[in-house]
Amino acid sequence: MDELKPILQELTLQPTAFLGGLVAGFLRLDLNEDPLKTWLSQQGVATKSTTTPKQSGPQSISID
Repeated sequence: MDELKPILQELTLQPTAFLGGLVAGFLRLDLNEDPLKTWLSQQGVATKSTTTPKQSGPQSISID
């Protein structure tokens, strides 16, 4: 039950933002794109950037 405590705390503190993020996750929406990012910032939620750095060109690998 201790594993669910942080989730339940977020749900009770900001239920609208929590449920909006949950729906966005189910729909696989990008939280860093508008209008979702703007709406979340209006709700008082800070989004984390989860973009990975782009790699230039193919990479070589070595197999032993």
